[in-house]
Amino acid sequence: MAVGTLSVFPVRPGTVDRRAGGRAMALAPLVGALLGGVAAVVLSAALWLGVSPLLASVLAVGTLALLTRALHLDGLADLADGLGSGRPAEQALDVMKRSDIGPFGVVTLVLVLGVQVAALAEASAAGYGPVALVAACVTGRLAITWACREGVPAARPGGLGAMVAGTVRRGPALAATALSLVGLAVLTCAYCLGALRLLPPDDAFGRRYAEYTSTEGTGIGSYAALEGTEADPARSDVVGVSLAPAADLLASWSPLVLFLGLPAVAAGLLAASVLRRRAVRRLGGITGDVLGALAETAAAAALLACVALW
Repeated sequence: MAVGTLSVFPVRPGTVDRRAGGRAMALAPLVGALLGGVAAVVLSAALWLGVSPLLASVLAVGTLALLTRALHLDGLADLADGLGSGRPAEQALDVMKRSDIGPFGVVTLVLVLGVQVAALAEASAAGYGPVALVAACVTGRLAITWACREGVPAARPGGLGAMVAGTVRRGPALAATALSLVGLAVLTCAYCLGALRLLPPDDAFGRRYAEYTSTEGTGIGSYAALEGTEADPARSDVVGVSLAPAADLLASWSPLVLFLGLPAVAAGLLAASVLRRRAVRRLGGITGDVLGALAETAAAAALLACVALW
C-alpha cells in the first residue's frame, strides 16, 4: 500500500483498511528512499555525461514527478488554491477538489519547484547532489508519516486522508525518524568515501588530506598519499563537478558527518509541521492533497538545509 500510494510502481496491495494505512504511512520514508535513489541515478548519470548541474537537476526533479504521477505536486497546487481562496473550510475543500488550477496553485508550484531545482543544482555543483536528493525524498515522506500520527483528524469523511489520518502511533513515527537518520548517516559516509576515491591523484585536495591524515592519524589514506604524487592546485574537479567538499567533510571526521541528515530532516519536518498546522486550522484536518503538499514542502526545505550546511 505504501508503494502503490506514494509511487507509480505497480503493486497489488493486500487488505486496504485503516490498520494497513497506518503501517503504510509509517513505511513511507522507505518509499522516499526508493524514489530518491532512482532520481539520484538519473542525476548522477546526467552529470557523468557532462550535463550542467542545473539541467541535471531539472531532469532529476522531473523524474520524481513521473515516479509519483505528479500527485504530490497536484496536492501542493490544490492546497495552495484552497488556502489562498480565503473561504470557509467546506468551500475551500470544494476548491481543492476541482480539476483546474488557480493562480495560487500556479505560483506555489513555480516557487517550490524553483527552490528544489536551484538548491539541487547548487548541491550538484558542489559534488553532493545525489545525497541531498535522497535526503530530501526521505524527509518528504517522513513528513507524511508525522502528519498521519494520532490526534490529527481528517478534513472530510472520504478519500485517502480519512483512511490514514490518526493511524500512526508516536512510537512507529519516532522509529521511522530514527531509522531515516541512521540510513542517511550511512549513505553520507559511504558517499564521502566514494568521493574520496574518485578524486584524481593530482587533486589539490589530496595534499591537504594527506597532511591531515599524517597529523591526526585517522588511518585513512588518499590518492595523493598512496601514489606519492605532487598535488596540483589546478586540478579540483571530476567530470566538471567538484568532489572536494564531500571528501573534505569526511577528512575532518567531525561528528557532523554522522548526523548530516539531522539538519535536513529537522528543517523539512519543521516546514511541514507549520504547513500542516495551518491546513488543520483552516480545513479542519488533513486530506490526500495536504499530504502531497507536505511532502513537496518538506523536500524543498531539506534541500535548502543541505545547501546551507555544506
